[in-house]
Amino acid sequence: MRKIQTQGVHHITLVGADRQTSIDFWEGLLGMPFIFDQPNLDAPAESHLYFDPGDGRLITVFCNEDRAPQAEAVPQGIGAVHHIAFNVSQATSRQIQERLDERGISHSGHKDRGFMDSFYFRDPMGLLIELASYRFEPPRGFTHGDVLLEAHKRRVAAGDYNIQEKHLADAIEALELGRRGSLSDDRGPKNPYTR
Repeated sequence: MRKIQTQGVHHITLVGADRQTSIDFWEGLLGMPFIFDQPNLDAPAESHLYFDPGDGRLITVFCNEDRAPQAEAVPQGIGAVHHIAFNVSQATSRQIQERLDERGISHSGHKDRGFMDSFYFRDPMGLLIELASYRFEPPRGFTHGDVLLEAHKRRVAAGDYNIQEKHLADAIEALELGRRGSLSDDRGPKNPYTR
């Protein structure tokens, strides 16, 4: 038996309301360029809109002019999607509350997740959306996942409840130490002011 190895998210398709509501939300609020449009090949009465969330992957939305936005939350039962999270910069993260408030969009307010900052709100069809901003940049050649895996190991070893910034800093140092060589015999921390 062999695995079917994935290499990232190809796209996520959501059921949207009418075409203009979908464009106004995904491009007009979240800044995702509207890049492609065709009929839903499995339901020709619907449009299939494509948006670029910023990493070259795709968010696609099935639209139907007979569907209106709905205020009710999408059910979050077993097997359902709880939320979709999109990456934003720290600069943007600090502006989210103001920009949602000026539109009258209800939201969670800032949530401190230890290794990231988050805001939650609902799309026009009731799906929970998270805007998340990492508090760190991975070293060159590593991913956020690489850093989080190393930080998790340090969190567990320390008996801490959640990943904190100290775990991230130590994880980044460990990844750099393993990647880059040195002529020094002892690469441990030093205080150069105590000689």
